[in-house]
Parts: sequence; structure tokens; C-alpha cells
Amino acid sequence: MAQALGNLFILAAPSGAGKSSLIKALLENHQDTNMHNTKMQVSVSHTTRDPRPGEVDGVHYHFVSKDEFKALIDQNAFFEWAEVFGNYYGTSRITIEETLSQGIDVFLDIDWQGARQVKAQIPDTATIFVAPPSQAELERRLRARNQDSDEVIKSRMEKAVAEISHYHEFDYIIVNDDFDAALNELEAIVAARRLRKVKQVVRHQTLFDDLLKD
Repeated sequence: MAQALGNLFILAAPSGAGKSSLIKALLENHQDTNMHNTKMQVSVSHTTRDPRPGEVDGVHYHFVSKDEFKALIDQNAFFEWAEVFGNYYGTSRITIEETLSQGIDVFLDIDWQGARQVKAQIPDTATIFVAPPSQAELERRLRARNQDSDEVIKSRMEKAVAEISHYHEFDYIIVNDDFDAALNELEAIVAARRLRKVKQVVRHQTLFDDLLKD
């Protein structure tokens, strides 16, 4: 993949740690200002699970059948894919590449396995792990949703421990205890990635050519 103007970010976390809320708040804060004149968006993944109340096809996920998903796997259409709780999830290769080439930052909300797969293909990807402040707080947040049974919550807590055990594989770590503080830390990571030489030189090559004229 050629050098892209946009930055690719991965946020991973156990269910309930708040990564989706952080991404949503970040985009809402910059939907008009576009920090450093660079747009940002969340990648819309493919999934075989049923839509939840309020979810819209093509906005929250691309909802497909398992047969359709497996056909896309055979076509090498995904940067990464995984089976989670009996359903498949995947990130479109073509969509990500086209979006980055337009100078748009892309955020992936995926697990550590997906992060590992994408990082292997695009080493420049910024990987961010969002951790809860404690197991007790994580369980409290899961129960506050009033969406899952005790059995499902137990399963999610067990999966959370497995997810957290891979924190050391990520470039950045945010502990989401205070949401506003965590959001500020995420903003700082995004700003730093955008200001790296490798991105600024591509973005402002005309400016530097002009500045260095005899």
C-alpha cells in the first residue's frame, strides 16, 4: 500500500471499557473543525449478527449473511476478520485503502486479534488499547446497559481478561476512568500522529518546495 495522507487508528478494549463512546465523542468534537484540516471517520465493519434496536445497515455495520461473509473471505476482501460469540466481523480492505488515500483518518473498533492482523499489513497503524479502571467498574458498566443476562455478562468478563492480557501489544494505552480525561488523551494521540514528519511532508510538499526556493 502506497504512502497515504490519512492515518489509520485502531482502538481495542474489552466490552464496556468505553472505546466506542470515545470514538463517537472524538468525531462529534471535530465534525466541523476537522483538526489540522484532516477529516476522520469510523470504519463500518461487516457482521453476520442481527441488527440491534436502532442500528442501521451501512451506518453501524454492513449486515450480511454467513454465506455472504464467507464469500468475501474467499475474495480476500478483508484486512482482518474474526468470529466473536458465534458471529463474524470483518474490516473491508478496499474501503480502508480508498479512504486513507483521500487524506481521511480512519478509526477501527476491533479486538486485539484484528489489531494484530491489520498491523502486520500496515505497520504505520496506530494501535490504542482502552482499559477500564478495574474489573468491578467494568462489570458495573456491563450491568448498567441492562442488555445482557448474568450468563452473558460472565462470558464477557471472562473474555475481558483475555483481551486485557494483550495490552502490551499496543502502541498507546488509555485508562478510561474519567471519560473527559480519556478523550483528551485520545485527542493528543491523534494530533501527534498527524504532525509526524512522514505525514506532514506529504501533506505540505508544495509549501516546503516554496519555502526552499532560491
